Amino acid sequence: MATTAAVADKPSVGLKLAHGFGAAAFGIKNNGFDYFLLLFYGTVIGLEPGLVGLAIMIALVFDAVSDPLVGYWSDNFRSKWGRRHPFMYAAALPVALSYFLLWNPPELSQFGLFLYLTGLAVLIRTFITFYETPSSALIPELSKDYEERTSIQAYRLFFGWSGGNMMSIVMFGVLLTGPLGMMDRDAYATYGIVASLLILAAILVSAMGTHHRIPYLHRPVETGERFTIKRIFREMFETLSEKSFLALFFATVLFSVATGLSAALAFLMLNYFWGFSEFQIFIWTCTVFFSALMGFLIAPWATKRLGKKRATIVLGLLAFTIQPAPVLLRLAGLMPENGDPLLFPLVLGINVVDLALIIAVQAVAYSMIADLVESNQLRTGRRSEGVYYAAMTFTRKVTQGLGVAAAGIILSAIAFPQGAAPESVSIETLWNLGAFYAPSLLAMWLTALFCVSRYRIDKAGHEENLRKLAESSRQQA
Repeated sequence: MATTAAVADKPSVGLKLAHGFGAAAFGIKNNGFDYFLLLFYGTVIGLEPGLVGLAIMIALVFDAVSDPLVGYWSDNFRSKWGRRHPFMYAAALPVALSYFLLWNPPELSQFGLFLYLTGLAVLIRTFITFYETPSSALIPELSKDYEERTSIQAYRLFFGWSGGNMMSIVMFGVLLTGPLGMMDRDAYATYGIVASLLILAAILVSAMGTHHRIPYLHRPVETGERFTIKRIFREMFETLSEKSFLALFFATVLFSVATGLSAALAFLMLNYFWGFSEFQIFIWTCTVFFSALMGFLIAPWATKRLGKKRATIVLGLLAFTIQPAPVLLRLAGLMPENGDPLLFPLVLGINVVDLALIIAVQAVAYSMIADLVESNQLRTGRRSEGVYYAAMTFTRKVTQGLGVAAAGIILSAIAFPQGAAPESVSIETLWNLGAFYAPSLLAMWLTALFCVSRYRIDKAGHEENLRKLAESSRQQA
């Protein structure tokens, strides 16, 4: 019979697939919030774009409280199904139902729509936390191996990106192909049905596919100390005060805001700034699968060659200087004009490579969180995967919060016309769009990489932490 250690360090491909597939739920939800929410509520429904951003910002305030509390709760939860799985199962139906309602709003006034959007944004983001945080927190327990953890995270990001991208393809390739195009309200309603069912399936498949690992997972030790609000916040503060965690936290916040800004303005940039047709945008969307696959392969390879921190910085410097380059070159008059047959393949090729590097950076950076668990266990005597991953879930939700809000501010600042045809938008407005867009992204990406440079746990340090924990365990036995 395999030992617990052996089983924990050698997750099968099937287990990685099941665990990773669950990230499609978060990916689908993120994709909808990033790419379609502002378009749907701000253009199709008619809610003022600034109010869309405000609604997401309000939900972000709730996240700041609920996310770490859910993480702490799942760290200390006791049941016959372990710490994590009860939360995962419980989240499935509420997430799917609330996501369906988001894309099927009733006829309301501006204020009524604002309240409706705000309430559902809070519910969806809270319910997805009940799944995503416990599910992500399984990573450190599925393997203690430094490099294997990057592989597990790479599976998760592959399905997260692919799940969200699949829904974009459904939207542009099927649902938005009618005479109303992107203004077709019924298409968004159908999207809500399809996306909700896929979210439900992803969560249940992942929960059931990892259920057999429950006997091998850590169970919290009863200390005899009574749970109080003071104790909860004291322990969360102790956990989150580690310097390496703070470095990753602020880096991930900046990564997420930049990603959110890029996503919220993506279709405006493609359709208006570059003048790409709907068919070209559809082709653009399809290529995300290639980027996700490339990122899936690059992340483990870079970790083995460079270590996690160096891999993140090297890949990041490549990715984050490439991404804004086409826009900056256009502003300088050094790119082909819109309509030139060279423009689309040139910008598309750059994006495929760049997005692959960004996905690889995310996989490596997120796997660095797993290595904090043992460091924190040595320092505090507690395993707090849930608190760490709740903090990361929160930063990823900042994508919709500050990212969408920043996009709304930029559009308001340049007085971008709502519902205007691409050919009717002035050259000056488009230049201003690029001038706000590219430098903002570059500044946030590079500042994030500086934060990553403050992370201190390498492979040798991680293995030393494992050795100390094993030694302590033997002494207590």
